Amino acid sequence: MRGPRPGTSEATGFAHRAVDSPVGALLVAATPEGLVRVAFDVEDHDAVLEELEDLLGASSTALGGRCDEAARQLEEYFAGRRHRVDLPLDLRLVQGLRRDVVAGLAAIPFGTTESYAQVAARVGRPRAVRAVGSACANNPVPVVVPCHRVIRSDGSLGQYLGGVAAKAALLALEGALPS
Repeated sequence: MRGPRPGTSEATGFAHRAVDSPVGALLVAATPEGLVRVAFDVEDHDAVLEELEDLLGASSTALGGRCDEAARQLEEYFAGRRHRVDLPLDLRLVQGLRRDVVAGLAAIPFGTTESYAQVAARVGRPRAVRAVGSACANNPVPVVVPCHRVIRSDGSLGQYLGGVAAKAALLALEGALPS
């Protein structure tokens, strides 16, 4: 077992499981505090698990219920039966302005989009548009915290951790794909 990285809180362990989705396999991971990570298959799930072990300690099946609930809600979202994934979150993997941005992304309603500039203004840093983009790119719980709903001011999609095709698919699922 690997211990926590220096400067982090004591490791708590985590559970994980895979969830099939229209945008590829998702890895979901949870700690006792809540959902800590959602990873797209393009991120290399094995590498993500190694990183989580470094940061959080060993994986534990005792926490599997949190992952099961995340899987159930994500499946309902992808089936169009849920507009919001409502789970406790553990945002320890993001700090500072990035954490403020990630925490604020949940305010973007299902089926709508906001520009990076609008998000920057909402978090009180109107000139920090690039920082908002960086926060979205490093969002540890994409889909659940909807960074896919953030687009460029000109209406183009911009980049996305799961790939632009995944971002377009998520926006299409919500009926929010810009024309």
